[in-house]
Amino acid sequence: MSITADTNPDSDTDSGDQAVPTDRPAIQIGGEAETIRVLTAALGQGALPDVYVCGGQLVHLSRVSGKAASAAEHAHQVDAGALPVQADPITAPSLTWLLAHHTFVYRRKKNKDTEQWEEVEASPTKAALSAVLSSRYWPDVRPLVGVVTSPVLRPDGTLLQTAGYDTATGLYYAPTVAMPPIPAQPSQAEVSDALEFVTNTLLRDFPFVAPADKANHIGLLIAPILRPYLGCLTPFGLISATTQSSGKTLLAEIPGYIYGLKHLVWRRNDEDELQKSITSALHSTAAVMLWDNLAEGTEVSSAVLAKLLTGPKWDDRNLGSNSAGFEATNDRLWLATGNNIRLGGDMATRTALVRLDPNDPHPDQRDQTGFGIPHLDQWLKRPANRVTVLRHLLILVMDWINAGAPRSGHTMRQFTTWAGAAGGFLAHHGIDGFLDNLDEMREADDENTTWTAFLARWHELHGDTPLRARVLCHSAEPHMVGDQLVDRWDGTFLTDDRDRIPSSKSLGKLLTGHIGRWHGPHVLRSKHDKSANSLVFWVETNPEPDQADHDQTPADDDQGTLI
Repeated sequence: MSITADTNPDSDTDSGDQAVPTDRPAIQIGGEAETIRVLTAALGQGALPDVYVCGGQLVHLSRVSGKAASAAEHAHQVDAGALPVQADPITAPSLTWLLAHHTFVYRRKKNKDTEQWEEVEASPTKAALSAVLSSRYWPDVRPLVGVVTSPVLRPDGTLLQTAGYDTATGLYYAPTVAMPPIPAQPSQAEVSDALEFVTNTLLRDFPFVAPADKANHIGLLIAPILRPYLGCLTPFGLISATTQSSGKTLLAEIPGYIYGLKHLVWRRNDEDELQKSITSALHSTAAVMLWDNLAEGTEVSSAVLAKLLTGPKWDDRNLGSNSAGFEATNDRLWLATGNNIRLGGDMATRTALVRLDPNDPHPDQRDQTGFGIPHLDQWLKRPANRVTVLRHLLILVMDWINAGAPRSGHTMRQFTTWAGAAGGFLAHHGIDGFLDNLDEMREADDENTTWTAFLARWHELHGDTPLRARVLCHSAEPHMVGDQLVDRWDGTFLTDDRDRIPSSKSLGKLLTGHIGRWHGPHVLRSKHDKSANSLVFWVETNPEPDQADHDQTPADDDQGTLI
Protein backbone atom coordinates (compact mmCIF):
# COMPACT_ATOMS: atom_id res chain seq x y z
CA MET A 1 0.00 0.00 0.00
CA SER A 2 1.28 3.42 -0.86
CA ILE A 3 -0.83 6.45 0.01
CA THR A 4 0.49 9.86 -0.97
CA ALA A 5 -0.36 13.48 -0.46
CA ASP A 6 0.81 16.70 -2.03
CA THR A 7 3.85 17.93 -0.19
CA ASN A 8 5.06 21.43 0.46
CA PRO A 9 8.84 21.31 -0.03
CA ASP A 10 9.25 24.12 2.49
CA SER A 11 7.38 22.33 5.30
CA ASP A 12 9.22 21.28 8.45
CA THR A 13 10.23 17.62 8.54
CA ASP A 14 12.13 15.26 10.76
CA SER A 15 15.83 15.16 10.07
CA GLY A 16 17.56 12.23 8.38
CA ASP A 17 16.64 10.18 5.36
CA GLN A 18 15.41 6.67 5.01
CA ALA A 19 14.37 4.38 2.18
CA VAL A 20 10.71 3.40 2.14
CA PRO A 21 10.42 -0.06 3.76
CA THR A 22 8.84 -2.65 1.52
CA ASP A 23 7.28 -4.63 4.38
CA ARG A 24 5.08 -1.82 5.68
CA PRO A 25 2.42 0.35 4.04
CA ALA A 26 3.88 3.70 3.01
CA ILE A 27 1.86 6.80 3.81
CA GLN A 28 3.02 10.12 2.44
CA ILE A 29 1.77 13.12 4.38
CA GLY A 30 1.86 16.80 3.58
CA GLY A 31 0.07 19.84 4.95
CA GLU A 32 -2.28 19.54 7.92
CA ALA A 33 -5.55 19.26 5.98
CA GLU A 34 -4.11 16.83 3.44
CA THR A 35 -2.57 14.74 6.21
CA ILE A 36 -5.98 14.37 7.84
CA ARG A 37 -7.51 13.15 4.58
CA VAL A 38 -4.66 10.75 3.82
CA LEU A 39 -4.62 9.19 7.30
CA THR A 40 -8.41 8.78 7.26
CA ALA A 41 -8.17 6.98 3.92
CA ALA A 42 -5.30 4.79 5.15
CA LEU A 43 -7.24 3.64 8.20
CA GLY A 44 -10.24 2.83 6.04
CA GLN A 45 -8.03 0.77 3.72
CA GLY A 46 -6.67 -1.34 6.56
CA ALA A 47 -3.21 0.16 6.94
CA LEU A 48 -3.17 -0.83 10.62
CA PRO A 49 -3.77 -4.39 11.89
CA ASP A 50 -6.40 -5.24 14.50
CA VAL A 51 -8.18 -1.89 14.19
CA TYR A 52 -11.97 -1.98 14.33
CA VAL A 53 -14.83 0.42 14.87
CA CYS A 54 -17.07 0.03 17.92
CA GLY A 55 -19.84 2.50 18.68
CA GLY A 56 -18.45 4.96 16.14
CA GLN A 57 -15.02 4.92 17.78
CA LEU A 58 -11.86 3.32 16.47
CA VAL A 59 -10.48 0.65 18.79
CA HIS A 60 -7.35 -1.46 18.70
CA LEU A 61 -7.46 -5.08 19.73
CA SER A 62 -4.36 -6.25 21.55
CA ARG A 63 -3.17 -8.75 24.12
CA VAL A 64 -2.32 -7.38 27.53
CA SER A 65 0.64 -8.57 29.56
CA GLY A 66 1.91 -7.80 33.04
CA LYS A 67 -1.34 -6.27 34.25
CA ALA A 68 -2.16 -7.42 37.77
CA ALA A 69 -5.83 -6.47 37.63
CA SER A 70 -6.25 -8.28 34.36
CA ALA A 71 -4.55 -11.37 35.72
CA ALA A 72 -6.91 -11.43 38.67
CA GLU A 73 -9.92 -10.81 36.48
CA HIS A 74 -9.07 -13.66 34.14
CA ALA A 75 -7.78 -16.08 36.76
CA HIS A 76 -10.81 -18.25 36.09
CA GLN A 77 -10.09 -18.68 32.42
CA VAL A 78 -6.51 -17.96 31.40
CA ASP A 79 -4.22 -20.86 30.55
CA ALA A 80 -0.50 -20.66 31.15
CA GLY A 81 0.98 -18.42 28.47
CA ALA A 82 -2.37 -17.10 27.26
CA LEU A 83 -2.91 -13.36 27.55
CA PRO A 84 -6.24 -11.55 27.81
CA VAL A 85 -7.39 -9.65 24.74
CA GLN A 86 -8.99 -6.26 25.08
CA ALA A 87 -10.20 -3.53 22.75
CA ASP A 88 -8.91 -0.09 23.69
CA PRO A 89 -10.13 3.17 22.14
CA ILE A 90 -7.46 4.64 19.89
CA THR A 91 -6.09 7.98 21.10
CA ALA A 92 -3.67 10.36 19.43
CA PRO A 93 -0.64 8.86 21.28
CA SER A 94 -1.71 5.27 20.59
CA LEU A 95 -2.32 6.08 16.92
CA THR A 96 1.19 7.53 16.76
CA TRP A 97 2.57 4.29 18.21
CA LEU A 98 0.60 2.12 15.79
CA LEU A 99 1.65 4.17 12.77
CA ALA A 100 5.30 4.03 13.82
CA HIS A 101 5.26 0.25 14.24
CA HIS A 102 3.07 -0.82 11.34
CA THR A 103 3.48 1.80 8.61
CA PHE A 104 6.10 4.09 7.12
CA VAL A 105 4.78 7.63 7.40
CA TYR A 106 7.00 10.05 5.52
CA ARG A 107 7.33 13.47 3.97
CA ARG A 108 9.26 14.34 0.85
CA LYS A 109 12.19 16.61 1.58
CA LYS A 110 14.70 18.17 -0.74
CA ASN A 111 18.31 17.42 0.18
CA LYS A 112 20.18 20.73 0.25
CA ASP A 113 23.45 19.07 -0.73
CA THR A 114 22.29 16.86 -3.60
CA GLU A 115 19.20 18.86 -4.61
CA GLN A 116 17.37 15.49 -4.71
CA TRP A 117 13.96 14.75 -3.18
CA GLU A 118 14.10 12.17 -0.41
CA GLU A 119 11.51 10.31 1.68
CA VAL A 120 12.01 11.20 5.34
CA GLU A 121 10.09 9.41 8.07
CA ALA A 122 7.82 11.77 9.99
CA SER A 123 5.04 11.80 12.57
CA PRO A 124 1.74 13.60 12.00
CA THR A 125 0.98 16.41 14.40
CA LYS A 126 -1.20 15.75 17.44
CA ALA A 127 -3.81 18.12 16.03
CA ALA A 128 -4.02 16.10 12.81
CA LEU A 129 -4.27 12.80 14.68
CA SER A 130 -6.99 14.14 16.96
CA ALA A 131 -8.91 15.46 13.96
CA VAL A 132 -8.77 12.05 12.28
CA LEU A 133 -10.05 10.31 15.41
CA SER A 134 -12.89 12.80 15.86
CA SER A 135 -14.86 11.12 13.07
CA ARG A 136 -17.72 8.85 14.12
CA TYR A 137 -18.29 7.38 10.66
CA TRP A 138 -15.97 4.61 9.48
CA PRO A 139 -17.85 2.64 6.81
CA ASP A 140 -14.77 0.77 5.57
CA VAL A 141 -13.48 -0.34 8.98
CA ARG A 142 -14.67 -3.70 10.29
CA PRO A 143 -17.23 -3.38 13.12
CA LEU A 144 -16.36 -5.02 16.43
CA VAL A 145 -19.36 -6.21 18.43
CA GLY A 146 -17.30 -7.78 21.20
CA VAL A 147 -14.60 -10.20 22.26
CA VAL A 148 -15.50 -13.74 23.31
CA THR A 149 -13.18 -16.29 24.85
CA SER A 150 -15.32 -19.35 24.19
CA PRO A 151 -17.32 -20.65 21.21
CA VAL A 152 -20.75 -19.08 20.71
CA LEU A 153 -23.72 -19.66 18.42
CA ARG A 154 -24.02 -17.45 15.38
CA PRO A 155 -27.49 -16.14 14.41
CA ASP A 156 -27.71 -18.84 11.72
CA GLY A 157 -27.23 -21.59 14.31
CA THR A 158 -23.66 -22.47 13.37
CA LEU A 159 -20.93 -22.46 15.98
CA LEU A 160 -18.23 -19.81 16.01
CA GLN A 161 -15.14 -21.79 17.01
CA THR A 162 -12.35 -20.47 14.76
CA ALA A 163 -10.03 -18.01 16.49
CA GLY A 164 -9.96 -14.48 15.13
CA TYR A 165 -12.46 -12.02 13.72
CA ASP A 166 -15.82 -13.42 12.61
CA THR A 167 -17.43 -11.38 9.84
CA ALA A 168 -20.88 -12.92 10.33
CA THR A 169 -21.19 -11.73 13.93
CA GLY A 170 -18.62 -8.96 14.32
CA LEU A 171 -17.20 -10.92 17.25
CA TYR A 172 -13.53 -11.63 17.84
CA TYR A 173 -12.93 -15.10 19.24
CA ALA A 174 -9.82 -15.13 21.42
CA PRO A 175 -9.62 -18.53 23.11
CA THR A 176 -7.52 -18.68 26.24
CA VAL A 177 -7.39 -22.47 26.27
CA ALA A 178 -7.19 -24.93 23.40
CA MET A 179 -10.69 -26.08 22.51
CA PRO A 180 -11.04 -29.21 20.31
CA PRO A 181 -13.55 -28.78 17.44
CA ILE A 182 -17.17 -29.35 18.38
CA PRO A 183 -19.09 -31.54 15.91
CA ALA A 184 -21.92 -29.79 14.10
CA GLN A 185 -24.02 -32.93 14.59
CA PRO A 186 -23.03 -34.70 17.83
CA SER A 187 -23.72 -38.40 18.10
CA GLN A 188 -26.35 -39.70 20.47
CA ALA A 189 -23.57 -41.18 22.64
CA GLU A 190 -21.88 -37.77 22.88
CA VAL A 191 -25.17 -36.12 23.82
CA SER A 192 -25.94 -38.75 26.48
CA ASP A 193 -22.46 -38.42 27.96
CA ALA A 194 -22.76 -34.62 28.00
CA LEU A 195 -26.16 -34.67 29.72
CA GLU A 196 -24.95 -37.19 32.29
CA PHE A 197 -21.88 -35.09 33.03
CA VAL A 198 -23.69 -31.76 33.43
CA THR A 199 -26.66 -32.96 35.47
CA ASN A 200 -25.28 -35.90 37.43
CA THR A 201 -21.59 -35.13 37.77
CA LEU A 202 -20.89 -31.39 37.61
CA LEU A 203 -24.02 -30.23 39.48
CA ARG A 204 -24.95 -33.40 41.36
CA ASP A 205 -23.78 -32.41 44.83
CA PHE A 206 -25.09 -28.85 45.04
CA PRO A 207 -27.96 -28.75 47.56
CA PHE A 208 -30.63 -27.33 45.25
CA VAL A 209 -33.93 -26.78 47.03
CA ALA A 210 -36.03 -27.98 44.08
CA PRO A 211 -35.63 -29.04 40.43
CA ALA A 212 -36.44 -25.46 39.40
CA ASP A 213 -33.24 -24.19 41.01
CA LYS A 214 -31.06 -26.64 39.11
CA ALA A 215 -32.89 -26.00 35.84
CA ASN A 216 -32.65 -22.23 36.27
CA HIS A 217 -28.90 -22.48 36.83
CA ILE A 218 -28.41 -24.52 33.66
CA GLY A 219 -30.51 -21.97 31.77
CA LEU A 220 -28.15 -19.24 32.97
CA LEU A 221 -25.11 -21.42 32.33
CA ILE A 222 -25.83 -21.68 28.60
CA ALA A 223 -26.85 -18.01 28.21
CA PRO A 224 -23.41 -16.74 27.05
CA ILE A 225 -23.33 -19.41 24.32
CA LEU A 226 -26.85 -18.61 23.09
CA ARG A 227 -26.68 -14.82 23.31
CA PRO A 228 -25.38 -14.05 19.76
CA TYR A 229 -27.87 -16.58 18.35
CA LEU A 230 -30.82 -15.14 20.24
CA GLY A 231 -29.77 -11.49 20.29
CA CYS A 232 -31.53 -10.97 23.59
CA LEU A 233 -31.12 -9.90 27.19
CA THR A 234 -30.75 -12.33 30.07
CA PRO A 235 -32.19 -11.84 33.56
CA PHE A 236 -30.34 -11.24 36.78
CA GLY A 237 -29.18 -14.54 38.27
CA LEU A 238 -29.57 -14.66 42.05
CA ILE A 239 -28.04 -17.60 43.94
CA SER A 240 -29.39 -17.45 47.49
CA ALA A 241 -28.49 -19.95 50.21
CA THR A 242 -29.75 -20.56 53.72
CA THR A 243 -26.28 -20.59 55.28
CA GLN A 244 -22.61 -20.09 54.57
CA SER A 245 -20.50 -22.76 52.82
CA SER A 246 -23.50 -23.96 50.82
CA GLY A 247 -21.62 -23.74 47.51
CA LYS A 248 -23.25 -20.58 46.15
CA THR A 249 -19.98 -18.89 45.18
CA LEU A 250 -18.69 -22.00 43.45
CA LEU A 251 -21.98 -22.40 41.61
CA ALA A 252 -21.70 -18.82 40.34
CA GLU A 253 -18.07 -19.28 39.41
CA ILE A 254 -18.72 -22.24 37.12
CA PRO A 255 -19.78 -19.96 34.23
CA GLY A 256 -17.00 -17.60 35.31
CA TYR A 257 -14.37 -20.28 34.91
CA ILE A 258 -15.45 -21.17 31.37
CA TYR A 259 -16.43 -17.73 30.02
CA GLY A 260 -14.37 -15.29 32.09
CA LEU A 261 -15.35 -13.65 35.38
CA LYS A 262 -15.14 -10.20 36.91
CA HIS A 263 -15.96 -9.59 40.58
CA LEU A 264 -17.85 -6.42 41.46
CA VAL A 265 -18.34 -4.73 44.83
CA TRP A 266 -21.90 -4.18 46.06
CA ARG A 267 -22.33 -0.93 47.97
CA ARG A 268 -25.71 -0.83 49.60
CA ASN A 269 -27.90 2.17 48.78
CA ASP A 270 -25.18 3.82 46.71
CA GLU A 271 -26.58 4.10 43.20
CA ASP A 272 -23.80 6.39 41.97
CA GLU A 273 -21.10 3.91 42.94
CA LEU A 274 -23.10 1.06 41.45
CA GLN A 275 -23.35 2.91 38.15
CA LYS A 276 -19.60 3.59 38.15
CA SER A 277 -18.79 -0.05 38.90
CA ILE A 278 -21.02 -1.24 36.04
CA THR A 279 -19.37 1.17 33.60
CA SER A 280 -15.92 0.07 34.75
CA ALA A 281 -16.89 -3.61 34.47
CA LEU A 282 -18.11 -3.19 30.90
CA HIS A 283 -14.61 -2.15 29.86
CA SER A 284 -13.65 -5.75 30.61
CA THR A 285 -14.08 -8.64 28.18
CA ALA A 286 -15.31 -10.98 30.94
CA ALA A 287 -18.68 -12.47 30.05
CA VAL A 288 -19.80 -13.02 33.65
CA MET A 289 -20.17 -10.23 36.22
CA LEU A 290 -20.54 -11.30 39.85
CA TRP A 291 -21.51 -9.56 43.06
CA ASP A 292 -20.41 -12.26 45.47
CA ASN A 293 -21.40 -12.81 49.10
CA LEU A 294 -23.78 -9.93 49.63
CA ALA A 295 -24.43 -9.28 53.31
CA GLU A 296 -26.93 -11.71 54.80
CA GLY A 297 -30.50 -10.56 54.31
CA THR A 298 -29.53 -7.85 51.82
CA GLU A 299 -32.44 -6.45 49.82
CA VAL A 300 -31.43 -6.11 46.18
CA SER A 301 -33.42 -3.09 45.05
CA SER A 302 -31.80 -0.74 42.59
CA ALA A 303 -33.13 1.48 39.84
CA VAL A 304 -29.66 1.45 38.25
CA LEU A 305 -29.53 -2.35 38.17
CA ALA A 306 -33.11 -2.57 36.91
CA LYS A 307 -32.23 -0.19 34.07
CA LEU A 308 -29.12 -2.20 33.20
CA LEU A 309 -30.95 -5.52 33.02
CA THR A 310 -33.71 -4.34 30.70
CA GLY A 311 -31.66 -2.18 28.33
CA PRO A 312 -29.70 -3.55 25.35
CA LYS A 313 -27.22 -0.67 25.68
CA TRP A 314 -25.48 0.88 28.66
CA ASP A 315 -24.37 4.48 28.42
CA ASP A 316 -22.58 6.63 30.93
CA ARG A 317 -20.11 9.46 31.04
CA ASN A 318 -16.50 8.45 30.51
CA LEU A 319 -14.73 7.63 33.75
CA GLY A 320 -12.74 10.61 34.96
CA SER A 321 -14.73 12.96 32.76
CA ASN A 322 -17.97 14.90 33.03
CA SER A 323 -18.73 14.42 29.35
CA ALA A 324 -21.09 11.72 28.12
CA GLY A 325 -19.39 9.31 25.85
CA PHE A 326 -19.21 5.72 27.10
CA GLU A 327 -21.58 3.29 25.46
CA ALA A 328 -21.47 -0.48 25.57
CA THR A 329 -23.69 -3.37 24.55
CA ASN A 330 -25.26 -5.08 27.54
CA ASP A 331 -24.11 -8.57 26.58
CA ARG A 332 -23.03 -9.96 29.94
CA LEU A 333 -24.43 -12.40 32.47
CA TRP A 334 -25.04 -10.57 35.77
CA LEU A 335 -25.03 -12.72 38.92
CA ALA A 336 -25.16 -12.23 42.67
CA THR A 337 -24.81 -14.57 45.64
CA GLY A 338 -25.65 -14.30 49.31
CA ASN A 339 -27.51 -15.86 52.20
CA ASN A 340 -31.26 -15.26 52.43
CA ILE A 341 -31.13 -12.44 49.89
CA ARG A 342 -34.31 -10.44 49.39
CA LEU A 343 -35.57 -8.54 46.35
CA GLY A 344 -37.15 -5.13 46.14
CA GLY A 345 -38.51 -2.72 43.57
CA ASP A 346 -38.98 -4.39 40.20
CA MET A 347 -36.15 -6.88 40.67
CA ALA A 348 -38.36 -9.93 41.26
CA THR A 349 -39.59 -9.93 37.66
CA ARG A 350 -36.06 -9.38 36.38
CA THR A 351 -34.49 -12.28 38.27
CA ALA A 352 -33.95 -16.01 37.80
CA LEU A 353 -33.73 -17.52 41.27
CA VAL A 354 -31.43 -20.38 42.28
CA ARG A 355 -31.78 -21.55 45.90
CA LEU A 356 -29.44 -23.77 47.92
CA ASP A 357 -30.18 -25.37 51.29
CA PRO A 358 -27.67 -27.94 52.63
CA ASN A 359 -29.85 -28.63 55.68
CA ASP A 360 -26.63 -29.17 57.56
CA PRO A 361 -25.18 -27.13 60.46
CA HIS A 362 -21.67 -27.62 59.07
CA PRO A 363 -21.87 -27.96 55.27
CA ASP A 364 -18.19 -27.09 54.93
CA GLN A 365 -17.30 -30.35 56.68
CA ARG A 366 -19.10 -32.67 54.29
CA ASP A 367 -17.07 -35.65 53.12
CA GLN A 368 -16.39 -35.04 49.42
CA THR A 369 -14.91 -38.43 48.59
CA GLY A 370 -18.25 -39.57 47.23
CA PHE A 371 -18.97 -36.39 45.26
CA GLY A 372 -19.35 -36.46 41.48
CA ILE A 373 -16.27 -34.22 41.34
CA PRO A 374 -14.52 -33.99 44.73
CA HIS A 375 -13.15 -30.52 45.45
CA LEU A 376 -14.75 -29.01 42.38
CA ASP A 377 -13.23 -25.59 43.09
CA GLN A 378 -9.73 -27.00 42.63
CA TRP A 379 -10.77 -29.20 39.72
CA LEU A 380 -12.07 -26.20 37.75
CA LYS A 381 -8.75 -24.38 38.03
CA ARG A 382 -7.18 -26.81 35.55
CA PRO A 383 -7.68 -25.62 31.96
CA ALA A 384 -8.31 -29.11 30.60
CA ASN A 385 -11.21 -29.55 33.02
CA ARG A 386 -12.75 -26.24 32.05
CA VAL A 387 -12.58 -27.38 28.44
CA THR A 388 -14.42 -30.55 29.46
CA VAL A 389 -17.27 -28.57 31.01
CA LEU A 390 -17.58 -26.23 28.05
CA ARG A 391 -17.37 -29.02 25.50
CA HIS A 392 -20.27 -30.90 27.12
CA LEU A 393 -22.40 -27.74 27.19
CA LEU A 394 -21.65 -27.02 23.52
CA ILE A 395 -22.58 -30.58 22.52
CA LEU A 396 -25.93 -30.21 24.28
CA VAL A 397 -26.51 -26.86 22.56
CA MET A 398 -25.69 -28.23 19.10
CA ASP A 399 -28.00 -31.21 19.66
CA TRP A 400 -30.79 -28.77 20.52
CA ILE A 401 -30.02 -26.77 17.36
CA ASN A 402 -30.14 -29.89 15.22
CA ALA A 403 -33.55 -30.69 16.69
CA GLY A 404 -34.83 -27.36 15.35
CA ALA A 405 -34.07 -25.31 18.49
CA PRO A 406 -37.54 -25.91 19.99
CA ARG A 407 -38.91 -23.20 22.28
CA SER A 408 -41.05 -23.50 25.38
CA GLY A 409 -44.01 -21.32 26.26
CA HIS A 410 -42.23 -19.49 29.10
CA THR A 411 -42.52 -15.70 29.15
CA MET A 412 -40.57 -13.29 31.32
CA ARG A 413 -40.74 -9.53 30.82
CA GLN A 414 -37.98 -8.43 28.44
CA PHE A 415 -36.36 -11.85 28.80
CA THR A 416 -39.02 -13.90 27.03
CA THR A 417 -36.68 -14.77 24.15
CA TRP A 418 -34.15 -16.21 26.58
CA ALA A 419 -36.84 -17.91 28.67
CA GLY A 420 -38.44 -19.56 25.64
CA ALA A 421 -35.10 -20.78 24.27
CA ALA A 422 -33.67 -21.92 27.61
CA GLY A 423 -36.96 -23.60 28.48
CA GLY A 424 -37.00 -25.36 25.11
CA PHE A 425 -33.37 -26.45 25.52
CA LEU A 426 -34.03 -27.89 28.96
CA ALA A 427 -37.23 -29.63 27.89
CA HIS A 428 -35.44 -31.11 24.88
CA HIS A 429 -32.92 -32.69 27.23
CA GLY A 430 -35.53 -33.82 29.76
CA ILE A 431 -34.58 -31.34 32.50
CA ASP A 432 -37.74 -30.32 34.36
CA GLY A 433 -38.67 -27.42 36.61
CA PHE A 434 -37.45 -24.37 34.67
CA LEU A 435 -38.84 -21.16 36.24
CA ASP A 436 -41.21 -23.18 38.42
CA ASN A 437 -40.09 -21.34 41.59
CA LEU A 438 -42.11 -18.22 40.78
CA ASP A 439 -43.94 -18.32 44.10
CA GLU A 440 -40.63 -18.40 45.97
CA MET A 441 -39.47 -15.47 43.87
CA ARG A 442 -42.47 -13.46 44.98
CA GLU A 443 -41.77 -14.39 48.59
CA ALA A 444 -38.27 -12.99 48.13
CA ASP A 445 -39.80 -9.73 46.88
CA ASP A 446 -39.96 -7.69 50.10
CA GLU A 447 -41.86 -4.81 48.52
CA ASN A 448 -44.55 -7.05 47.06
CA THR A 449 -44.87 -8.93 50.38
CA THR A 450 -45.27 -5.65 52.27
CA TRP A 451 -47.89 -4.33 49.88
CA THR A 452 -49.79 -7.61 49.79
CA ALA A 453 -50.15 -7.60 53.58
CA PHE A 454 -51.03 -3.88 53.62
CA LEU A 455 -53.76 -4.18 50.96
CA ALA A 456 -55.17 -7.35 52.51
CA ARG A 457 -55.57 -5.67 55.92
CA TRP A 458 -56.95 -2.51 54.29
CA HIS A 459 -59.68 -4.56 52.61
CA GLU A 460 -60.46 -6.35 55.87
CA LEU A 461 -60.85 -3.05 57.71
CA HIS A 462 -62.54 -0.88 55.10
CA GLY A 463 -63.84 -3.14 52.35
CA ASP A 464 -64.15 -1.24 49.08
CA THR A 465 -65.02 2.10 50.68
CA PRO A 466 -63.15 4.96 48.98
CA LEU A 467 -60.87 6.77 51.44
CA ARG A 468 -58.67 9.85 51.30
CA ALA A 469 -55.01 9.39 52.27
CA ARG A 470 -55.55 11.60 55.33
CA VAL A 471 -58.36 9.37 56.63
CA LEU A 472 -56.25 6.28 55.99
CA CYS A 473 -53.32 7.73 57.95
CA HIS A 474 -55.64 8.59 60.85
CA SER A 475 -56.92 5.00 60.96
CA ALA A 476 -53.33 3.79 61.34
CA GLU A 477 -52.79 5.66 64.59
CA PRO A 478 -52.90 3.26 67.60
CA HIS A 479 -55.87 3.87 69.90
CA MET A 480 -56.82 2.86 73.40
CA VAL A 481 -59.21 -0.02 73.99
CA GLY A 482 -59.77 -0.20 77.69
CA ASP A 483 -56.30 0.08 79.18
CA GLN A 484 -54.48 -1.32 76.12
CA LEU A 485 -53.03 0.44 73.08
CA VAL A 486 -54.27 -1.34 69.96
CA ASP A 487 -52.95 -1.24 66.41
CA ARG A 488 -55.89 -2.05 64.15
CA TRP A 489 -53.48 -2.70 61.28
CA ASP A 490 -51.47 -5.35 63.15
CA GLY A 491 -48.20 -3.80 61.98
CA THR A 492 -49.05 -4.01 58.28
CA PHE A 493 -49.46 -0.27 57.61
CA LEU A 494 -46.79 1.22 55.34
CA THR A 495 -43.94 2.99 57.13
CA ASP A 496 -40.99 5.13 56.06
CA ASP A 497 -37.27 4.37 56.44
CA ARG A 498 -37.49 5.24 60.15
CA ASP A 499 -40.43 2.90 60.69
CA ARG A 500 -42.84 5.82 61.10
CA ILE A 501 -46.31 6.22 59.60
CA PRO A 502 -45.89 8.57 56.61
CA SER A 503 -47.67 11.88 56.34
CA SER A 504 -50.91 11.96 54.36
CA LYS A 505 -49.09 13.71 51.50
CA SER A 506 -46.33 11.09 51.41
CA LEU A 507 -48.86 8.26 51.66
CA GLY A 508 -50.83 9.75 48.78
CA LYS A 509 -47.72 9.67 46.59
CA LEU A 510 -46.98 6.06 47.59
CA LEU A 511 -50.52 4.97 46.80
CA THR A 512 -50.58 6.79 43.47
CA GLY A 513 -47.49 4.87 42.41
CA HIS A 514 -49.30 1.55 42.93
CA ILE A 515 -52.69 2.27 41.39
CA GLY A 516 -53.77 -0.65 39.23
CA ARG A 517 -50.86 -2.88 40.30
CA TRP A 518 -51.83 -6.28 41.69
CA HIS A 519 -50.22 -7.52 44.87
CA GLY A 520 -51.36 -11.07 45.47
CA PRO A 521 -55.17 -11.11 45.08
CA HIS A 522 -55.51 -7.37 45.79
CA VAL A 523 -55.35 -4.30 43.58
CA LEU A 524 -55.46 -0.61 44.48
CA ARG A 525 -57.97 1.60 42.68
CA SER A 526 -58.43 5.37 42.68
CA LYS A 527 -60.63 8.16 41.37
CA HIS A 528 -60.98 11.91 41.80
CA ASP A 529 -63.58 12.93 44.38
CA LYS A 530 -65.06 16.22 43.17
CA SER A 531 -66.67 17.06 46.50
CA ALA A 532 -63.37 16.72 48.37
CA ASN A 533 -61.30 17.89 45.37
CA SER A 534 -58.79 15.11 46.01
CA LEU A 535 -58.01 11.51 45.13
CA VAL A 536 -59.72 8.72 47.01
CA PHE A 537 -58.48 5.13 47.11
CA TRP A 538 -59.97 1.71 47.70
CA VAL A 539 -58.92 -1.94 47.45
CA GLU A 540 -60.50 -4.54 45.23
CA THR A 541 -59.85 -8.22 45.75
CA ASN A 542 -59.85 -11.27 43.51
CA PRO A 543 -60.40 -14.63 45.19
CA GLU A 544 -58.13 -16.32 42.65
CA PRO A 545 -54.56 -15.01 43.23
CA ASP A 546 -53.18 -16.63 40.10
CA GLN A 547 -55.75 -14.84 37.97
CA ALA A 548 -54.81 -11.51 39.52
CA ASP A 549 -51.22 -12.07 38.57
CA HIS A 550 -52.23 -12.43 34.91
CA ASP A 551 -54.44 -9.34 35.01
CA GLN A 552 -51.61 -6.89 35.62
CA THR A 553 -52.42 -3.45 34.33
CA PRO A 554 -50.05 -2.12 31.64
CA ALA A 555 -49.85 1.27 33.33
CA ASP A 556 -46.16 0.75 34.09
CA ASP A 557 -44.46 0.84 30.69
CA ASP A 558 -41.58 -1.41 31.64
CA GLN A 559 -43.73 -3.92 33.48
CA GLY A 560 -43.77 -6.14 30.38
CA THR A 561 -44.98 -9.71 30.35
CA LEU A 562 -44.78 -11.56 33.62
CA ILE A 563 -43.95 -15.20 34.09
